[in-house]
Amino acid sequence: MSDNNQLKIIVLDNAYRHKGKADLKFTIGAVLSKLPEWRGKQAELSKELSSIINEINKLSIEEQEAELEKLAPELLEKKEKEDRNIFSFLKIKDGEKVVACFPPGPEKYPHIGHAKALLINYLLAKQYHGKFILRFEDTNPKIVRQEFYGIMLEDFEWLGVKPDQVVYASDYIGMLKDLAEKLIKSNQAYICFCDQDKMSELREKMEACDCRHNTPEQNLIYWNEMEGYQEGKASLRLKIDMKHKNTRMRDPSIFRVIDAEHPRIGYQHRNYPTYDFQNAVLDGYLGITHRLRTSEFEMAAELHHYIRKILKLYDTFTYEFARFNLEGVLSSGRIIREKIANGELIGWDDPSLPTLRALKRRGFTPEAIKQLVIETGLNKSSGAVLTWDTLIKYNKRVLNDTAKRFFFIVDPVKIEVTSDPKKKYELEVHPKLDFGKRKFVSNGVYYLEKSDVESFKEGQLVRLMDNINFIWKERRAKFKSEDYLDYKDHKGEKAIIHFLPKDDSQLVSATIFKPDHSLVKGVAEKNIEQLKVGDIIQFERFGFCRLDSIEGEGKSKVYNFWFTH
Repeated sequence: MSDNNQLKIIVLDNAYRHKGKADLKFTIGAVLSKLPEWRGKQAELSKELSSIINEINKLSIEEQEAELEKLAPELLEKKEKEDRNIFSFLKIKDGEKVVACFPPGPEKYPHIGHAKALLINYLLAKQYHGKFILRFEDTNPKIVRQEFYGIMLEDFEWLGVKPDQVVYASDYIGMLKDLAEKLIKSNQAYICFCDQDKMSELREKMEACDCRHNTPEQNLIYWNEMEGYQEGKASLRLKIDMKHKNTRMRDPSIFRVIDAEHPRIGYQHRNYPTYDFQNAVLDGYLGITHRLRTSEFEMAAELHHYIRKILKLYDTFTYEFARFNLEGVLSSGRIIREKIANGELIGWDDPSLPTLRALKRRGFTPEAIKQLVIETGLNKSSGAVLTWDTLIKYNKRVLNDTAKRFFFIVDPVKIEVTSDPKKKYELEVHPKLDFGKRKFVSNGVYYLEKSDVESFKEGQLVRLMDNINFIWKERRAKFKSEDYLDYKDHKGEKAIIHFLPKDDSQLVSATIFKPDHSLVKGVAEKNIEQLKVGDIIQFERFGFCRLDSIEGEGKSKVYNFWFTH
């Protein structure tokens, strides 16, 4: 294949992946990576690519696709795989009604594991122009907490989830009691006075207790009295099959007494439905067409379908997928609470945690989490092993394309460059996007990082990024040139480093709080004054950071960042 065709393929691929417009900087990088023979000939390459890009960018996306099909059809196949529909296995037809739902319990701070089930169901509804319902499963007043209703709504909104309807299971307890009474009257449910230990023992032995033989009339009397029973005295159980191979089908409890104040409805009820009963009923009652959920619900699926069947409710399609396997990520609520109490963690938004609150404050993006969810898919057999490295990989994809660039110097050391041109100069805020320029004035004296200066070797050529080149000789810096190609063509020891002018009028103080709770202090360029709290940027050669707060005024002003990765 000719060089011209190879370059054309790279440009076409770049254009097709970026809404029909190829970019010179990115295509140069791709060419140098794939065609090493072009290295050292950047000027010639830039001229050649500019001509091809001008030609390709005039084409419509359809025309670009046709050209790519002729020259490199394998690239189109790769793109199609990347854009695959993760819901295709559901075989949903055009125009088919879709009502999806996510039912969180308002009991804890949601974390990255919750995000997958939430986003999967939300994206399903949006893709098929359906309805998405957020339903709070709040029928156990002992574990429900008032604050988590609002916390979850806020965290889910940050992820970009906007429910079409928000409902509360606790509002349906009266209806659920009516349905339970119908099951008692039809001899499909009975009041059981066995304690939990005995119930579990008989389930294990596949044996029924004497309570199972009560008449519907007896059970109805007990049911009407149950609201006044002591907690633990009795429960209402479905009469199914004590010898069923699925233990969840061995006469499960569907109502029990809980003596606690509910944060929404107070002491309106003492007789509460179990999770399985209210979950199964409300899916059918609300007309949920599809429920995609994690694998721990697989054993319950048969019971949920059975409950809807005997109550003649709409039978929701359910599918269980493998959940994230969290490795090296602290997610246990009990351990987190202990660590917060003893001061090891600063709170539920501690930068070491995978809670959505912590991820947001640290600088992870909803777009990255969405990409993670989609690309890990709906595999049924084994879940993705989720580590910080996994999350970072997806977040970098987003931030590389969006984060503004600035300089931050740790342990600053003053270096004077003799014969420095002492000029005004401008650096790009972003290498690709038009975010404007960062303005500096050189006075020939710079702040460099101590670790960089200590690494310089005698005779080494050092380039201050997008500025000048100097020679390090006898522990002094002497100006050599401004041209990047001069640096690139240098055959000896060389390095590119970041820097700041040693000029208080161009500098501000900054701190960076890291996930290990260490605090890095240094100076940053004054150009960060354009930022607002919440912005995520990249400090060159340091990492991505999110501006968390701004303290003080004037010379005492400090910009406090959280280290993202």
